[in-house]
Amino acid sequence: MTYAVANLHGNYQKYSELLQLIKFNNDRDILYVLGDIVDYGTESMELIGDMSIRLNVYPIAGEHDYKAVKMLSGFEKMLKSGASPDADFVTEMTEWVKDGGEPTLSAYRELDADMREGVIDYLSDMPLYEEVEVGGKTYLLLHAGIADFTPDVDLDSLSPDDFFSTPIDPQNKYFDDKIIIAGHTSTAEDNGGDGKIFHGNGTIIIDCGLAFGGALGCIRLEDGREFYVR
Repeated sequence: MTYAVANLHGNYQKYSELLQLIKFNNDRDILYVLGDIVDYGTESMELIGDMSIRLNVYPIAGEHDYKAVKMLSGFEKMLKSGASPDADFVTEMTEWVKDGGEPTLSAYRELDADMREGVIDYLSDMPLYEEVEVGGKTYLLLHAGIADFTPDVDLDSLSPDDFFSTPIDPQNKYFDDKIIIAGHTSTAEDNGGDGKIFHGNGTIIIDCGLAFGGALGCIRLEDGREFYVR
């Protein structure tokens, strides 16, 4: 079976509960994680450690993952060189720490050199999207959206910011032959939603607000069944 989840945000415990709930089988099942694996929660390194050893768990980059690898790479270079960081890096690091990066940085600093290298490699290798066919339907899996969308857009020509800056509008019809599944936009009640996966016009939004007290939502592509860990 094929599953999609998003916005784990450093919550290894809920991720583990989800794998148990869906009876995830390492030999036959596939799980796509649609970005924002890290930040806010305290278990980002545990998440990366688990996901990185599962050949059937596929990450897709979110803006928090993209920012984290930039900041952690800069931090690593600073450690190795012994040089003082420049003012721009300090400003960017401070903003990231305030926006959920503090527990990620703290956990990263506890790792040994080999593990730190593995974390950076894993975050650096995440694609910006995946296109998969399941049950005769084609799904475009991404984190947030597609800036300045046109139906003939060449996804491979887009920058990370193009995928992160503009959330999917569930009322728009983007493709006639693809269903977009995205995270990023919380469906939690404190964001005006009902805390469940939202089905739009050829779009499905699966961030149910886990980072801020909501649920972890997951959808199975073969039949559309939804799973929740609260």
